[in-house]
Amino acid sequence: MSLPATSPGGLLAAGTPTRYQRHQPETTLLYRIVEQHYPAFLTHLEAEGCSLPGYVQQEFTDNLKCGRLEHGFLRVRCENCHHEKLVAFSCKRRGFCPSCGARRMVESAALPVDEVSPARPIRQWVLTVPFPLRFLFAAYPELMGRVLGIVTRAISTHLAHQAGLTRREAPTGAVSLIQRFGSALNLNIHFHRLFLEGVYVQDPNGEYGFRRIPPPAVEQLRDLLHIISQRVARFLERRGILERDVDNSYLTLDGL
Repeated sequence: MSLPATSPGGLLAAGTPTRYQRHQPETTLLYRIVEQHYPAFLTHLEAEGCSLPGYVQQEFTDNLKCGRLEHGFLRVRCENCHHEKLVAFSCKRRGFCPSCGARRMVESAALPVDEVSPARPIRQWVLTVPFPLRFLFAAYPELMGRVLGIVTRAISTHLAHQAGLTRREAPTGAVSLIQRFGSALNLNIHFHRLFLEGVYVQDPNGEYGFRRIPPPAVEQLRDLLHIISQRVARFLERRGILERDVDNSYLTLDGL
């Protein structure tokens, strides 16, 4: 995947001119629904003795101001022809704003593609977790970060072993994205990992070369999943969060 590079003069690398068109969120269906029904929804919650978290209310409030000239703008003027454009401020929120969400998505993709990832084959690894762990990780991000480290080491070790080496002898590379919701906007914490499809091996002269490995077989994936599950369970047991007996296991927050 690659993105077209833009020159200082506002032209695409291929020479196609770009023209700015003001974003008009007030014409979209999503904006009209929120504008019309959000105040009534807050009134209904207040009557029920409930309220939205402050950060959720801020998300809605800022979204209704996103791209609207009456809530602030920049005046952009061409030094040559003196033509002027008004550019409205954006909300820059991470929730449901289509414009800001798309911009953030493009910027997030451009960074690893253009500046991080080498020109090497890459494979995506996706790991989902059981429902109790989803709620646990949502409430305690520090635990989620530790588990992500366990997953990284397990996959890195697998790749090194496929090359006939140890993880210390054959480093690899990865980019991680923690997704916190599913297609229905339900809580569904899972990990998206982009791993190099191989490892770097040092030759006798001290130079590193890339050694590609074959795709994992089904049995290898099963074994790797079993290793990850056991290591995560042992970590949670050591923290006093997971307790197991002969028949089953259950979570407890005594260790937090």
